[in-house]
Amino acid sequence: MEILKGAWTPNVIWCLAAGPRRFSELRLDIPAVSAKVLTARLRDLERKGVVARTVRPTSPPSVEYCLTDLGAELLPAIRAIVDVSHKLKTRNTPADLSGDTEVEVGE
Repeated sequence: MEILKGAWTPNVIWCLAAGPRRFSELRLDIPAVSAKVLTARLRDLERKGVVARTVRPTSPPSVEYCLTDLGAELLPAIRAIVDVSHKLKTRNTPADLSGDTEVEVGE
């Protein structure tokens, strides 16, 4: 859970599941994230070994980000979270969404 904490981190990992992306492509994939936050998330994920950063020898140089093998192992967990989220959204009553149930405790 430590790896997935932080706003936008699961989104970044999810977007990189499609393959290597440049910073500008990730900004288009996640338009609500600021450049500052995206940079921070990418650096943090790179430091943790989830994302690899590759500088391409173009003019001007371009940088691509991709998931490492470790990063790819997070995808089933993120998919499971998304699936549960969709199930929760489809429930009909507020009580269903809260998860609160009455439990009688015997003495």
